Amino acid sequence: MDNYNDQVKTLLAVDCIIFGFDKKHLKILLIKRDFEPERGRWSLMGGFLQPEETLDEAATRVLNHLTGLDNVYMEQLRAYSAIDRDPVERTVSVSYYALINITEETKLNDNFSAKWFDINEAPDLIFDHTNMISHAMSRLRHRAGTKPIGFELLPEKFTMKQLQTLYEAILGEKLDKRNFINKINGLDILLKTDEKDMKSSRKGSFLYMFDEVKYNAKVSDGFTFKL
Repeated sequence: MDNYNDQVKTLLAVDCIIFGFDKKHLKILLIKRDFEPERGRWSLMGGFLQPEETLDEAATRVLNHLTGLDNVYMEQLRAYSAIDRDPVERTVSVSYYALINITEETKLNDNFSAKWFDINEAPDLIFDHTNMISHAMSRLRHRAGTKPIGFELLPEKFTMKQLQTLYEAILGEKLDKRNFINKINGLDILLKTDEKDMKSSRKGSFLYMFDEVKYNAKVSDGFTFKL
């Protein structure tokens, strides 16, 4: 135990990279920092690990404190340990990224001056937070091609056009409509409802739902998601 007392203590933090989708654009949620250093600049939402918490629990707490949400898709990304990354104290940060469907019911904590930015229009951030977002985008693009995590960013019912728009936003490229629809239908993991979104066209567009039960059953049988 005495050996522990001789060691230098280092702060451990979590930073949350929160992605959202508003049916048209992929967005990132940022807060305006209200304390020094870097007061007044945009930042990711973060916090320090508390003694009674695991890293996952700390990230969930930070996310909930800002958005009021829990039970959302969240994944640990990586650790950042550059010696001078925080000018105040030696701080190691573990980043997480989360996926949120932006709706009118998504209420943000007013204490943080939080704002959604289009992913391609995000301002310069403090410390290494811009690198965190870049790494999170790379992970998100990989996951979107190998797991159905994109549906976490959509409402429960969505049009095929909304789904394609989301994947185009994540991948950063235009997709051929016919090929995309054929790929999605070939996966056989969507449930086509009898409802239509009448805002999209005169005839309307059918609404779909992600069939998680069917997807899990297919995975158990050896199915591999590949878009």
